[in-house]
Amino acid sequence: LILISVPRNYDPLLHPFEVPREYTRALNATKLERVFAKPFLSSLDGHRDGVNCMAKHPKSLSTVLSGACDGEVKIWNLTKRQCIRTIQAHEGFVRGMCARFCGTSFFTVGDDKTVKQWKMERPEYGEEEEPIHTILGKTVYTGIDHHWKEAVFATCGHQVDIWDEQRTSPMCSLTWGFDSISSVKFNPIETYLLGSCASDRNIVLYDMRKSTPLKKVILNMRTNTLCWNPMEAFIFTAANEDYNLYTFDMRYLESPVMVHMDHVSAVLDVDYSPTGKEFVSASFDKSVRIFPVNKGHSREVYHTKRMQHVITVKWTSDNKYILCGSDEMNIRLWKANASEKLGVLAPREKAAMNYNQKLKEKFQYHPKIRRIAQHRHLPKSIFCQIKEQRIMREARRRKELNRRKHSKPGSVPFVSERKKHIVAVVK
Repeated sequence: LILISVPRNYDPLLHPFEVPREYTRALNATKLERVFAKPFLSSLDGHRDGVNCMAKHPKSLSTVLSGACDGEVKIWNLTKRQCIRTIQAHEGFVRGMCARFCGTSFFTVGDDKTVKQWKMERPEYGEEEEPIHTILGKTVYTGIDHHWKEAVFATCGHQVDIWDEQRTSPMCSLTWGFDSISSVKFNPIETYLLGSCASDRNIVLYDMRKSTPLKKVILNMRTNTLCWNPMEAFIFTAANEDYNLYTFDMRYLESPVMVHMDHVSAVLDVDYSPTGKEFVSASFDKSVRIFPVNKGHSREVYHTKRMQHVITVKWTSDNKYILCGSDEMNIRLWKANASEKLGVLAPREKAAMNYNQKLKEKFQYHPKIRRIAQHRHLPKSIFCQIKEQRIMREARRRKELNRRKHSKPGSVPFVSERKKHIVAVVK
């Protein structure tokens, strides 16, 4: 038996084999994705002071509420991209706001130590713009969140208070240690669970049924706010002052599930997408980043020349858009997927998009495609800070290696990146 070697010319132009052909298509698809990446849609202007907090309407996709630092609350229609109602709600800052789960009313808290409940509909002709209820508290409230199923809401400030909507005094007050609490959030799945962030670097978890705190985790630096995953009951992500975000499983607080690093300044707000697979974060470094839950680095960064420190951010309930409110009085509307085509898609367009998506996934680790897909233009300030922090991280790593090299074996233990930032867990 004689084996004859068949000469083959692998030039894709002569023999268009599947892989070389698909590689070219994937490369073109990746390049086109970057060409069409225009995420910024519009800015909603009308506030006369920095936007301090936002809330989503639970039943209407096109309605969003925003509160400013001058005590003004605006209700926006996103389809028309205009303000449909303005309320002078508080003296001083609007510190927090949330809508009732049925969407008929919403709550605001401010620097004037009051909690106010407002109707979602505008008042009738000739009616005064008055709150339905006003509760006057003893201290300043810094945050508020409504229960997902019952007529109960929680406020935070000096302590976490749980209120019934019908009463003017709290049902129960929860406290652990003595410090101001910056934000409180109800769990959307296990609705009796709450999480709060205090300025003594704690994240405290509470159970409403037991009226006691469950456990707390102490980090190296202060956590500004947290957000629960809407799909996985025990997972939450915390936005920290040390430029990182930490995703925790509340059952194992000893180390975070993931440390998300990319910001170059304090992270001020975080919000999950309704699918629970990604979240968006707002930072003092004037940028908004989108992180996959299971990855340590962001897949997308949004910035504009005029945008200042981003204080608040929300991911809309249809998973398509991101809203961010910043210091310079604007609310900006972004696409969650930067190169997505808006509007009605023809079946052929849809099929081509799906095919291109699969190609990009298949070849995502090829060096050329990976380089094009990951490239982002950054403002000079962020670019320089990233470079500086890389040098600092490398120096710390080198110092640790040298210390380990010149010490007695085992005296300088290896500490994983996840455990470095946890000080203690108290139960």
